[in-house]
Amino acid sequence: MTNISTVTEFILLVFSDIQELQLLHATLFLLVYLAALLGNLLIIAVTTLDQRLHTPMYFFLKNLSFIDLCYISTAVPKSIVNSLTSDNSISFLGCVSQLFLMVLFAGSEFFLLTAMSYDRYAAICSPLRYELIVNKIACVCILAASWLSGGLFGILFTASTFSVTFCGPNAFQQFFCDIPALLKISCSEVHIAIDVSVAAGVCVYVICFIYITLSYVFIFSAVLRMPSSEGRTKAFSTCLPHLTVIIIFLVTGAFAYLRPPSDSPSALDLLVSMFYTVVPPTVNPLIYSLRNRDLKAALGRGASVISKK
Repeated sequence: MTNISTVTEFILLVFSDIQELQLLHATLFLLVYLAALLGNLLIIAVTTLDQRLHTPMYFFLKNLSFIDLCYISTAVPKSIVNSLTSDNSISFLGCVSQLFLMVLFAGSEFFLLTAMSYDRYAAICSPLRYELIVNKIACVCILAASWLSGGLFGILFTASTFSVTFCGPNAFQQFFCDIPALLKISCSEVHIAIDVSVAAGVCVYVICFIYITLSYVFIFSAVLRMPSSEGRTKAFSTCLPHLTVIIIFLVTGAFAYLRPPSDSPSALDLLVSMFYTVVPPTVNPLIYSLRNRDLKAALGRGASVISKK
């Protein structure tokens, strides 16, 4: 068989055939999207304008918020428009672009979260050498490496996914172009390229997960040895938000991609996909704002300045 797709567009998931429920879905997704935009833009603005937050930790946090903005903007607006217009189609090229961007931003976020664990490890376990280890050049290099790694995985996964043939049904049970959903409707019985890509991704995932785990083992060991209760509280206030974000992102992504595929779609599949595409970008600003003392103080200072004006 020639490996040429005869499908020119795909049909995304219809949440309901009832128009009122479609409007409800669009409204809920719009509210979540606006909350994610507001929260992440607020963190970007605060960490940029407040001189006290011009540190490596908040440099990474600002870029994490930017990635979250891009990540949620890749799938959610299209889903909202589909519900409002009752047109659930997406062009073949649009699906390719959406899949590439999803993997790019998800991969970049994962590598950036791993780098942020290194930043916390260096700050708490080697405080005297911290400024030397995580300097401005190192921060820029780490950020560039995160984006480059995400881009390479985006190209790898997108190319391997669309190397299969699509010649039959073009509708799948997902509200965005996702790898498992696309493979279910492909005509190719052998997916060697995507299997190799997934294996490579799992290897990198496991290595980063082990690194993050070891980093936090050393971090918590160092924190518990601190003589000052105030020092321990401040250390936990900067580490626990990051650890919470990592757990949400990794657990939902791992459950979606590492569990055995099912032939029949279920509500659980949709719920899991919403968790790793919609929830992390929305709750990340809330987690950091509530748990991080320095960020809460900066938000308070900003609010007081605005109220005085």
